[in-house]
Amino acid sequence: MELHKNILKQALDKGFDEAIVRVVDSYRTMAKIYNSEPSVVQHWKNMDIELYLVKNKRVFIVEIEGLEPEKTNYTLEQLIAMADKLRESELYAPLPEPGKPVEIEEVFDKNITKYIDDPSDLVEEIINTAHEEKIDYIAGMIDLKHNKEYLVTSKGFEGTHEYTSMESYIRAFAGEEGSGQWSTCSTKLRRDKLVEMAKIAAKYAIESKNRVDIEPGIYDIILSPMVFGNILEYIAFMASGFTILTGMSMFMRNKPGDKVASEKLTIIDDPHEPELPGSRGYDLEGVSTSRKPIIDKGILKNILHNSKTATKFNTKTTGNAGWIYPQPWNLIVEPGEYKLEELIGEVKKGILVTNNWYTRFQNYVEGEFSTITRDALFYIENGEIKTPIKKIRIADKLGNVIKNMDGATKELYDIKWWEVSHPTRAPYILTRNIHTSKHMM
Repeated sequence: MELHKNILKQALDKGFDEAIVRVVDSYRTMAKIYNSEPSVVQHWKNMDIELYLVKNKRVFIVEIEGLEPEKTNYTLEQLIAMADKLRESELYAPLPEPGKPVEIEEVFDKNITKYIDDPSDLVEEIINTAHEEKIDYIAGMIDLKHNKEYLVTSKGFEGTHEYTSMESYIRAFAGEEGSGQWSTCSTKLRRDKLVEMAKIAAKYAIESKNRVDIEPGIYDIILSPMVFGNILEYIAFMASGFTILTGMSMFMRNKPGDKVASEKLTIIDDPHEPELPGSRGYDLEGVSTSRKPIIDKGILKNILHNSKTATKFNTKTTGNAGWIYPQPWNLIVEPGEYKLEELIGEVKKGILVTNNWYTRFQNYVEGEFSTITRDALFYIENGEIKTPIKKIRIADKLGNVIKNMDGATKELYDIKWWEVSHPTRAPYILTRNIHTSKHMM
């Protein structure tokens, strides 16, 4: 595979000062489930070309999907002709010296490649497992990928990253109101995780029938890994040097060493966990990746950087590039001491939230946000689940959610779906005194 090297040479020959070329050769299958039946199976086989180009501190970032490689030369000619018409980038920094890619074993599973052509057995197992409960039907999908990435930079870095991934989620429905959703992910074909996902979603669907209204107010809230995974997305987003520079972070007034959360919370960016599909040995600038805490026992430990944001902060890149902004690779929360039943037993008046969507921020700097609960939702009183309840809106400050955290489960779950875009391993957590409001349709 010399395509990426040839494109790099073309870019430099055209007159670009610096360049990164990333070529991703992917084979992917998504099988969708509707009304407890396989509905659509989509196959993709693509070669995508991504270019990072610099001329006189003017930066181009280009993605070419499905274009024949020989036409890249024309694209480069068009871009170099425009270079003098652009402003210099305010975030420009020279490309970093190449690092040595970290070898990560066991992120490729040949069993996934066997099922990419025909995932029907997996779909049937998900459907049959869910229907072991007396649900009405399920909907969802399973997504299987085999990717091979080639990256080369004008600073001399060359890297290859090959991996497989399995991602899946389903929603189960029971009666007029009962519904439950769960997700899972892995670099390996894990049928046990698919079975667990189907059982949890179906169980929540059955248990959430016959919902009642409750008055909005201040409650202790247990967030499932699905919901906490969504919250972690925003915490990691705000721990990026880019969002701090652009005024979109609640950590703008903080620096590493500040206490920002409960001592019971530790969040780690771990690009070397072989079970999670975000793992990789180098970032998109050719810098070696490393395992690092973002928050360690409540203390802000690391801001995530690429070479650009690191220059602005007068520090070193953390191996989290992102050509535009730094990003985490896998988010892992250290486990707590409780079983879920024990965590529920710690709540005098509260709510168990199993799923959410439409998380929106009214003020990023203050961390003011709201999110709408979805699917199974339960009222807790004196340490026991009393009744399933109808939708509410959580409306508080993100800082309060993590500062008021008062416990987590021992068991962690691997989650990835459209509301949790980075592979995440998270527990159920208990957080105290959180504001809620009515959900208005």
